[in-house]
Amino acid sequence: MNVHESPQITPRDDSFHFNEMSDRWWITETAWFSFCKPEMNLGGWLYSMFRPNIGTVAGGAWVWDDSASVPWEVPYSANYTALRIPENADLNDIALPTGVSLKTLKPLTTYRLGFHDEDRLMMDLIFDATMPPRPMRKANSSFQKLSHFDQFGHVTGTITLHGRVIDIDCLAIRDRSWGPRPEHRPGRSAYVTGIASPGDAFLAVTKWNDPDYAIAYGFLMEDGIIGDIVSGRRMVERDPETGYVARITIEGRDEHGRELQAEGRRLSGIVLNRHSFIDSNSLIEWSINGKTGHGEDQDMWPVHSWSAMRRQMREGAAA
Repeated sequence: MNVHESPQITPRDDSFHFNEMSDRWWITETAWFSFCKPEMNLGGWLYSMFRPNIGTVAGGAWVWDDSASVPWEVPYSANYTALRIPENADLNDIALPTGVSLKTLKPLTTYRLGFHDEDRLMMDLIFDATMPPRPMRKANSSFQKLSHFDQFGHVTGTITLHGRVIDIDCLAIRDRSWGPRPEHRPGRSAYVTGIASPGDAFLAVTKWNDPDYAIAYGFLMEDGIIGDIVSGRRMVERDPETGYVARITIEGRDEHGRELQAEGRRLSGIVLNRHSFIDSNSLIEWSINGKTGHGEDQDMWPVHSWSAMRRQMREGAAA
């Protein structure tokens, strides 16, 4: 597949959008990259969240496996809240006080990703896109009024975790967003990804605060042909001891009339508490229309809603 810009996304969107957004303090821009090593049940993120009107950057890096799920017990977690954005920052070539570095090698296609935290974690990775960036096309998702795009790619390189060098060679996803993102009134939603080959993948984002997890937007890529998902649903089985997703099914249909049937099981995960919501994120092994792949399920809840759900599960188990 030829990787090229989409009609709505151009190389300009590799850069910051600070001057194009309002002066509200919660205006936010993000850059997220994921990676994994499924044979080790290992997943990872590099995530940066910028609030230019108050001059801060948050985020950092996470690496988890099946040994633990809370951030203070996983192999590595650094989630900064409010460090200073460097002066004259350029997202195409930037080193952040969180430890994250990012350099555009080929616009909208190839990026060098770095991270450094003393002898605890170092990363040297290349993300090489396997599809054009796909802009958000439908409302009612967890991204609400943000500008947003997603892009699958091939991630290669190494991470050095507590002195151990781990080779990375996987298919994974990145996304970018910019616009209003206040910290109050979070909603329940899910962001689900899976990729079996450079030409076979899906993204499903569920409707905001819909307990049936209807798919609000997403796409199916099959044999290199991409189509918007026009209907579908996410269904999960939860571990009664933890509440985490144990098994997951995605059913959908795209604009070309093609069916999506994805069955997944959790390999590992991490729970991130981000202001007033949590993201229970799972590394998933998928069967995607019969093809084996991997991806993630981001199970997002307002903190109080998650707490209520867990109380109900405990009461049901005790009855």
